[in-house]
Amino acid sequence: MNVDNANVGLLVRLMGAANERGRVIASNVANESTPGYKRQVLRFEEHLRTALDSGARDLDSIEPELVTDTLTPAGKNGNNVNLELELNAGRQNRLLYDTYASMLQSHFEMLRIGIESGR
Repeated sequence: MNVDNANVGLLVRLMGAANERGRVIASNVANESTPGYKRQVLRFEEHLRTALDSGARDLDSIEPELVTDTLTPAGKNGNNVNLELELNAGRQNRLLYDTYASMLQSHFEMLRIGIESGR
């Protein structure tokens, strides 16, 4: 069993991106009524998917990207934060983080079982 599995590194990076995305969502919520504020979005999984679909092997070079949301309509004060959208994004992000953490935990549990059964 390979302890230095590339999937472990990828899962850790995915969890880090989800953690950072949570901060971005919290910032959006905090600025819900700030005139002129533009909603921010953290993109990472989309970049990974594109790289994998194109056959890329080196996923270490793919980094999370913070982008300004220009598609969500702005209100009269120029702010385009939609609280309902942010709450949904927060829920989805939490599910992603929990899924990545569960997968990582399962990987290490399999390692533990393999080590203990080899005694």
